[in-house]
Amino acid sequence: MIVMIDHVVVLVDDVGRAASAYRALGFTVLIGGEHADGSTHNALVSFADGSYLELLAFQREAAEHRWWHHRTAGEGLIDFALLPSDTDADVAAARARGLALNGPFDGGRLRPDGARLQWKTALATTEDLPFLCGDVTPRVLRVAGGAATTHQNGVRGIREVVVAVADVAASSERYTQLLGTAAEADGSFALGSGRIRLFGPAHNAAAERLARRGEGVLALAFDAPDGAIFPAAQSHGAELR
Repeated sequence: MIVMIDHVVVLVDDVGRAASAYRALGFTVLIGGEHADGSTHNALVSFADGSYLELLAFQREAAEHRWWHHRTAGEGLIDFALLPSDTDADVAAARARGLALNGPFDGGRLRPDGARLQWKTALATTEDLPFLCGDVTPRVLRVAGGAATTHQNGVRGIREVVVAVADVAASSERYTQLLGTAAEADGSFALGSGRIRLFGPAHNAAAERLARRGEGVLALAFDAPDGAIFPAAQSHGAELR
Protein backbone atom coordinates (compact mmCIF):
# COMPACT_ATOMS: atom_id res chain seq x y z
CA MET A 1 0.00 0.00 0.00
CA ILE A 2 1.32 3.42 -0.94
CA VAL A 3 0.99 5.58 2.15
CA MET A 4 1.60 9.26 1.43
CA ILE A 5 3.45 11.94 -0.53
CA ASP A 6 7.00 11.37 0.65
CA HIS A 7 8.90 14.36 -0.74
CA VAL A 8 9.11 16.88 -3.55
CA VAL A 9 12.37 17.62 -5.36
CA VAL A 10 13.50 21.17 -6.16
CA LEU A 11 16.48 21.39 -8.49
CA VAL A 12 18.84 24.21 -7.46
CA ASP A 13 22.20 25.39 -8.72
CA ASP A 14 23.80 25.66 -5.30
CA VAL A 15 22.57 23.89 -2.16
CA GLY A 16 24.10 26.43 0.24
CA ARG A 17 22.50 29.43 -1.49
CA ALA A 18 19.16 27.64 -1.78
CA ALA A 19 19.23 26.68 1.91
CA SER A 20 19.85 30.32 2.85
CA ALA A 21 17.00 31.49 0.61
CA TYR A 22 14.54 29.00 2.09
CA ARG A 23 15.57 29.98 5.61
CA ALA A 24 14.78 33.58 4.63
CA LEU A 25 11.32 32.35 3.57
CA GLY A 26 10.77 31.07 7.12
CA PHE A 27 11.67 27.40 6.67
CA THR A 28 13.91 25.34 8.94
CA VAL A 29 16.51 23.80 6.62
CA LEU A 30 18.94 20.98 7.38
CA ILE A 31 21.87 19.93 5.21
CA GLY A 32 21.14 16.42 3.99
CA GLY A 33 24.42 15.15 2.54
CA GLU A 34 25.74 13.43 -0.57
CA HIS A 35 23.98 10.65 -2.46
CA ALA A 36 25.65 7.29 -2.90
CA ASP A 37 26.65 7.83 -6.53
CA GLY A 38 28.35 11.13 -5.69
CA SER A 39 26.54 13.04 -8.43
CA THR A 40 24.14 15.01 -6.22
CA HIS A 41 23.77 16.40 -2.72
CA ASN A 42 20.91 18.09 -0.91
CA ALA A 43 19.34 20.09 1.88
CA LEU A 44 16.00 19.15 3.42
CA VAL A 45 12.90 20.90 4.77
CA SER A 46 10.91 18.48 6.93
CA PHE A 47 7.23 18.93 7.79
CA ALA A 48 5.03 17.82 10.67
CA ASP A 49 2.96 15.60 8.36
CA GLY A 50 6.04 13.47 7.62
CA SER A 51 6.73 14.82 4.13
CA TYR A 52 9.62 17.04 3.10
CA LEU A 53 11.17 19.24 0.42
CA GLU A 54 14.49 18.20 -1.08
CA LEU A 55 16.70 21.00 -2.39
CA LEU A 56 18.99 19.09 -4.74
CA ALA A 57 22.03 20.15 -6.78
CA PHE A 58 24.45 18.30 -9.03
CA GLN A 59 28.08 18.15 -7.95
CA ARG A 60 29.44 16.93 -11.29
CA GLU A 61 28.34 16.23 -14.83
CA ALA A 62 26.00 13.25 -14.77
CA ALA A 63 24.43 12.73 -18.18
CA GLU A 64 23.25 9.28 -17.07
CA HIS A 65 21.22 10.69 -14.17
CA ARG A 66 17.44 10.76 -14.66
CA TRP A 67 17.26 14.43 -13.59
CA TRP A 68 20.27 15.75 -15.48
CA HIS A 69 18.19 16.93 -18.49
CA HIS A 70 16.29 19.32 -16.20
CA ARG A 71 19.37 21.51 -15.88
CA THR A 72 18.72 23.01 -19.30
CA ALA A 73 15.38 24.40 -18.04
CA GLY A 74 16.95 25.85 -14.90
CA GLU A 75 15.99 25.66 -11.25
CA GLY A 76 12.55 24.60 -10.07
CA LEU A 77 10.28 21.69 -9.20
CA ILE A 78 11.33 18.56 -11.07
CA ASP A 79 9.90 15.43 -9.41
CA PHE A 80 8.21 13.94 -6.36
CA ALA A 81 8.18 10.65 -4.49
CA LEU A 82 5.54 8.56 -2.78
CA LEU A 83 6.16 6.44 0.31
CA PRO A 84 5.33 2.72 -0.02
CA SER A 85 4.62 0.56 3.01
CA ASP A 86 6.54 -2.29 1.34
CA THR A 87 8.46 -1.31 -1.78
CA ASP A 88 8.71 -4.80 -3.30
CA ALA A 89 5.06 -5.62 -2.63
CA ASP A 90 3.76 -2.27 -3.85
CA VAL A 91 5.79 -2.52 -7.06
CA ALA A 92 4.43 -6.02 -7.66
CA ALA A 93 0.86 -4.85 -7.02
CA ALA A 94 1.18 -1.94 -9.47
CA ARG A 95 2.62 -4.26 -12.11
CA ALA A 96 -0.28 -6.65 -11.57
CA ARG A 97 -2.62 -3.73 -12.32
CA GLY A 98 -0.81 -3.22 -15.64
CA LEU A 99 1.68 -0.44 -14.84
CA ALA A 100 5.25 -0.64 -16.12
CA LEU A 101 7.77 0.09 -13.34
CA ASN A 102 11.54 -0.23 -13.21
CA GLY A 103 13.16 -1.46 -10.02
CA PRO A 104 13.29 -1.64 -7.08
CA PHE A 105 16.79 -0.16 -7.05
CA ASP A 106 19.04 0.28 -4.02
CA GLY A 107 19.88 3.86 -3.07
CA GLY A 108 21.39 5.77 -0.20
CA ARG A 109 23.01 8.88 1.17
CA LEU A 110 25.79 9.76 3.62
CA ARG A 111 24.75 12.39 6.15
CA PRO A 112 27.21 15.05 7.32
CA ASP A 113 27.28 13.34 10.75
CA GLY A 114 28.50 10.10 9.15
CA ALA A 115 25.19 8.20 9.31
CA ARG A 116 24.51 6.09 6.22
CA LEU A 117 20.95 5.90 4.92
CA GLN A 118 19.58 3.19 2.63
CA TRP A 119 16.37 3.04 0.64
CA LYS A 120 14.76 1.37 -2.36
CA THR A 121 13.29 3.26 -5.30
CA ALA A 122 11.08 2.25 -8.20
CA LEU A 123 10.65 4.37 -11.30
CA ALA A 124 7.77 4.65 -13.75
CA THR A 125 8.53 4.65 -17.46
CA THR A 126 6.65 7.94 -17.95
CA GLU A 127 7.48 11.29 -16.32
CA ASP A 128 3.88 12.11 -15.38
CA LEU A 129 4.17 9.67 -12.47
CA PRO A 130 6.20 10.07 -9.27
CA PHE A 131 8.76 7.55 -8.13
CA LEU A 132 8.52 5.33 -5.05
CA CYS A 133 11.02 5.75 -2.21
CA GLY A 134 10.88 3.22 0.60
CA ASP A 135 13.23 3.16 3.58
CA VAL A 136 15.55 0.26 4.39
CA THR A 137 17.25 1.99 7.34
CA PRO A 138 14.90 3.64 9.88
CA ARG A 139 12.94 6.48 8.29
CA VAL A 140 13.91 8.88 11.10
CA LEU A 141 17.46 8.84 9.70
CA ARG A 142 16.20 10.19 6.37
CA VAL A 143 13.39 12.48 7.52
CA ALA A 144 14.14 14.66 10.53
CA GLY A 145 11.44 15.13 13.15
CA GLY A 146 11.05 17.28 16.24
CA ALA A 147 12.24 20.88 16.02
CA ALA A 148 13.17 20.44 12.35
CA THR A 149 9.46 20.31 11.47
CA THR A 150 8.67 23.67 13.07
CA HIS A 151 8.84 26.59 10.64
CA GLN A 152 8.63 30.31 11.29
CA ASN A 153 6.23 30.69 8.36
CA GLY A 154 3.81 28.20 9.92
CA VAL A 155 3.93 25.53 7.17
CA ARG A 156 2.72 22.20 8.54
CA GLY A 157 2.91 19.94 5.50
CA ILE A 158 2.18 19.32 1.84
CA ARG A 159 -1.48 19.72 1.02
CA GLU A 160 -1.38 19.22 -2.75
CA VAL A 161 1.02 18.42 -5.59
CA VAL A 162 -0.12 19.69 -8.99
CA VAL A 163 1.27 17.73 -11.96
CA ALA A 164 1.39 18.88 -15.58
CA VAL A 165 0.48 16.02 -17.92
CA ALA A 166 0.08 15.72 -21.68
CA ASP A 167 -3.14 13.65 -21.49
CA VAL A 168 -5.20 13.87 -18.29
CA ALA A 169 -7.29 10.75 -19.01
CA ALA A 170 -4.25 8.58 -19.80
CA SER A 171 -2.31 9.85 -16.79
CA SER A 172 -5.30 9.36 -14.50
CA GLU A 173 -5.43 5.72 -15.55
CA ARG A 174 -1.73 5.28 -14.79
CA TYR A 175 -2.18 6.88 -11.36
CA THR A 176 -5.03 4.45 -10.67
CA GLN A 177 -2.71 1.57 -11.60
CA LEU A 178 0.02 2.93 -9.37
CA LEU A 179 -2.12 3.74 -6.32
CA GLY A 180 -4.78 1.08 -6.63
CA THR A 181 -7.52 3.70 -6.18
CA ALA A 182 -9.61 5.65 -8.66
CA ALA A 183 -9.67 9.43 -8.93
CA GLU A 184 -12.21 11.30 -6.84
CA ALA A 185 -15.12 13.22 -8.33
CA ASP A 186 -12.95 16.31 -8.92
CA GLY A 187 -10.31 14.23 -10.72
CA SER A 188 -7.73 14.38 -7.94
CA PHE A 189 -6.16 11.51 -5.99
CA ALA A 190 -6.24 11.60 -2.18
CA LEU A 191 -3.19 10.11 -0.50
CA GLY A 192 -2.74 10.33 3.26
CA SER A 193 -3.28 13.95 4.28
CA GLY A 194 -2.29 15.18 0.83
CA ARG A 195 -3.66 15.18 -2.68
CA ILE A 196 -2.37 14.87 -6.25
CA ARG A 197 -4.05 16.92 -8.99
CA LEU A 198 -3.46 16.63 -12.74
CA PHE A 199 -3.50 19.61 -15.12
CA GLY A 200 -3.44 19.15 -18.88
CA PRO A 201 -2.34 21.43 -21.74
CA ALA A 202 -5.60 23.40 -21.56
CA HIS A 203 -4.25 24.95 -18.37
CA ASN A 204 -1.86 27.75 -19.35
CA ALA A 205 0.73 27.11 -16.64
CA ALA A 206 0.70 23.38 -17.40
CA ALA A 207 1.16 24.04 -21.11
CA GLU A 208 4.17 26.23 -20.35
CA ARG A 209 5.67 23.57 -18.08
CA LEU A 210 5.14 20.89 -20.70
CA ALA A 211 6.86 22.98 -23.37
CA ARG A 212 9.79 23.97 -21.16
CA ARG A 213 10.47 20.88 -19.07
CA GLY A 214 8.01 18.14 -20.07
CA GLU A 215 5.57 16.33 -17.81
CA GLY A 216 6.01 16.58 -14.06
CA VAL A 217 5.47 18.71 -10.97
CA LEU A 218 3.94 22.09 -11.75
CA ALA A 219 3.19 23.50 -8.30
CA LEU A 220 3.07 22.65 -4.64
CA ALA A 221 0.43 23.78 -2.13
CA PHE A 222 1.30 23.79 1.56
CA ASP A 223 -0.82 23.31 4.63
CA ALA A 224 0.01 26.80 5.89
CA PRO A 225 -1.60 29.87 7.48
CA ASP A 226 -3.62 32.10 5.17
CA GLY A 227 -1.51 34.83 3.61
CA ALA A 228 1.79 32.95 3.61
CA ILE A 229 3.79 34.10 0.58
CA PHE A 230 6.62 32.27 -1.19
CA PRO A 231 7.94 34.40 -4.07
CA ALA A 232 9.38 32.35 -6.96
CA ALA A 233 12.44 34.60 -7.03
CA GLN A 234 13.33 33.42 -3.51
CA SER A 235 12.20 29.81 -3.89
CA HIS A 236 14.66 29.12 -6.73
CA GLY A 237 12.00 28.74 -9.40
CA ALA A 238 9.62 26.51 -7.41
CA GLU A 239 5.92 27.43 -7.58
CA LEU A 240 4.94 27.27 -3.89
CA ARG A 241 1.49 28.25 -2.68
